[in-house]
Amino acid sequence: MESESVRQTLDRLIQERGDDYASLSRMLGRNPTYIQQFIKRGVPRKLAEDDRRRLAAHFGVSEQELGGPPGPIGRAVHNEPQLVSDSRDYVLVPHLTPDGKVLPTEASPASGPESALAFQAQWARSIASGGVEALSVLRVDGDSMYPTLAEGDHILVDTADRRLRDGVFVVRTDESILIRRLSVNPTTKRVRASCDNPNYSSWEDCPPESLDLVGRVVWVGRRL
Repeated sequence: MESESVRQTLDRLIQERGDDYASLSRMLGRNPTYIQQFIKRGVPRKLAEDDRRRLAAHFGVSEQELGGPPGPIGRAVHNEPQLVSDSRDYVLVPHLTPDGKVLPTEASPASGPESALAFQAQWARSIASGGVEALSVLRVDGDSMYPTLAEGDHILVDTADRRLRDGVFVVRTDESILIRRLSVNPTTKRVRASCDNPNYSSWEDCPPESLDLVGRVVWVGRRL
């Protein structure tokens, strides 16, 4: 299928579903403008295989409609919160991978066998700034944020909340994602990104534009 036709098809599906470009981009673990640039500017020229697969599953269409090979219609939406046991009281929140991408709920993250965690829907909505579809689960690896966060803790990351201010955020680096406590200097507006564990070094006096925020940490759960 020609790239222009693919872009038109994707735009139509988005409009019919009532989705928006930024939310779909976050679902793919991409920059918020990724889908808009693909549709409006043709950048990239075609969807990556994994992005195409996940979008087809999201909209319940064949990958062929999005420029892929002929195949079956995509399965149920994998990143939007899903009903648990046909109950509307709970939603499934998918995991983030160590490189900051959102996993399909049917996949297994490297950190453990579970692919998603279930949360009470009303509570999840109450802490999500941009809707529960923007929430992701991350398993804490290491002790850099101890005692606030311990290894093995599960945190909820609100990927719609990336307004730079004081708080605990997930930050994307060149190769991975890290959890850091951000403190903004009210005078210079430059940022200190620190670890709560004093044995780890901090990033001092960072320009705001140097920080790629994945989202704000809004909840932590741990096994006693």
